Amino acid sequence: MEKKLVTEMGRIGREEFVASEKLPLTVVLDNVRSLHNVGSVFRTSDAFRVECIMLCGITAVPPHAEIHKTALGAEDVVEWQYFSDTMQAVEALRQKGYGIYAIEQVKGSVPLQEFAVETGRHYAVIMGNEVKGVQQQVVDACDGAIEIPQFGTKHSLNVSVTTGMVIWEFVRKMGWV
Repeated sequence: MEKKLVTEMGRIGREEFVASEKLPLTVVLDNVRSLHNVGSVFRTSDAFRVECIMLCGITAVPPHAEIHKTALGAEDVVEWQYFSDTMQAVEALRQKGYGIYAIEQVKGSVPLQEFAVETGRHYAVIMGNEVKGVQQQVVDACDGAIEIPQFGTKHSLNVSVTTGMVIWEFVRKMGWV
């Protein structure tokens, strides 16, 4: 097997990206403290054309060198908004009719592989702080919670890894691949 050249990958430019159809999914970062995690979420969101990232609370916002280090410019094309409180983001999404789901280990959560998406609906997934997870009041305000089953000795995954897994599952279930 021969590796593809960058010119063979069919990448689109900034203008085409901005004008393109987006995955009807918004990623909400609830007090994510690592700028590298924020940058990684931007880069993954670019790869799968996520419609928006909502940066909340202590989550850093572009422009910032440490975000750029992992985003590699994705922070310049993926739409983003800042909210000083995650509940403000939840309310804005609720007013637009989004299905809002915390990605969190809670009683009654739905395993990611069993989560069913409705055709034509917009969704938001809320990713939590690296230590404390999604705030309880935010979990309480959601339509439900989605959990990634785990089988090892640890009880959590890195927030940027989790975000990538969740975005991919939405891409797959929404028929984008």
